[in-house]
Amino acid sequence: MTSPLPASPPRPNLFLIGAMKSGTTSLHALLAMHPQVFMCEPKEPCYFLDPDQLRRYWPEMWERRYWESEAAYLKLFAAAGDVPVIGESSTDYSKLPRFAGVVERIRAFNPQARFIYIMRDPVERTLSHYWHMVTHRAERRDMLMALREEPHYLEVSHYARQLRPYLDAFTGERILTLTFEALQSDPLTTVQQVFAWLGVDPDFVPPDPAKRENVTAERVQQVSGRGLLHRLRHSRLWDRVGPWVPAGVRRLGVRLSQKEVDRADVDRRAAVDYLRPIQREQTEELRRLLGCDFPEWKTLYG
Repeated sequence: MTSPLPASPPRPNLFLIGAMKSGTTSLHALLAMHPQVFMCEPKEPCYFLDPDQLRRYWPEMWERRYWESEAAYLKLFAAAGDVPVIGESSTDYSKLPRFAGVVERIRAFNPQARFIYIMRDPVERTLSHYWHMVTHRAERRDMLMALREEPHYLEVSHYARQLRPYLDAFTGERILTLTFEALQSDPLTTVQQVFAWLGVDPDFVPPDPAKRENVTAERVQQVSGRGLLHRLRHSRLWDRVGPWVPAGVRRLGVRLSQKEVDRADVDRRAAVDYLRPIQREQTEELRRLLGCDFPEWKTLYG
């Protein structure tokens, strides 16, 4: 008697590739509710990134070590069973030039993969990206200065640049593009159109299709001054000595190292004026690439 061959572990065939701060977390959650779709947790394993780059820009995800082997990555999908759609949602897969080589790695892994790329008014996406970095990555510069000095904010909103490598590597019918604004204004219709494109039951109704995930808070904590005290509070030295510092001193350190900012009180007009001409040109490139207009992008077009 011979033993049966072990079943191959489920492999992802759907990648929600971004853009960051364009509703990817909400769409990931809606897709995961469908009984014929399996979306992994954590949402963004970032397996197809260069590990050194991942360690530099997202050390917390690097420490989960999905990058170490394909077997470690595929464990994320072990519970998928025999559903036809298995996916993940790493928005870092569309962040050229910071993360290069992603398309080639995914193509080698699964040449039949499909992709969803959700876009947002690029001005609004860029500003939301800025507030995300304030909240999670100690961005302490004012808005306009940060946008002028850090090209990455605008690079992620250059949708044509991010999409073109995927369109070159995969046939067009394997890539679905949609907008954050469509998902926000009519979430049920939009997600059911996605279900239809995936070939699963298009009539499935998620429990709460209008629920938004990962929304930036109206009031955020921003690093104060030059950030020296903030860096001390997040250093290995502080990990060793912090527990011995009196609680009152620790609370004072927190108050001195950061300040609360109400986003509604921040004048963003100069930043919008700076972004518009650049991103209108980039959106014209996108219009030529996809053959469609984006009248829903109200901030971009004023």
